[in-house]
Amino acid sequence: MSARRDDRSPEARVYRGLYKTAAWRRRRAEQLAREPLCWMCGAQGVVTAATVADHVTPHRGDPVAFLGPLRSLCATHHSATKQREENRGGPVGVDVNGYPLR
Repeated sequence: MSARRDDRSPEARVYRGLYKTAAWRRRRAEQLAREPLCWMCGAQGVVTAATVADHVTPHRGDPVAFLGPLRSLCATHHSATKQREENRGGPVGVDVNGYPLR
């Protein structure tokens, strides 16, 4: 059995290592214990267990920003909605009149 190929950039490999530390695992567990429900689901009136401690501001490998504030999200919101918002530079959705945000 061969090892999986890692196609990430050298920079990405370095910052991905931040997620493998005991300090991160402890911080993640504390965040999910403090806020066990998905923040984005809650804003939609839905109750869903959170499984991801999300960086409110993307750290992009900056170790100082990595220590920034967290919020709890479900895997769906972290992997889809949050990524779209970051790529788009703002919230995804519609206003009370049905017009797209931004």
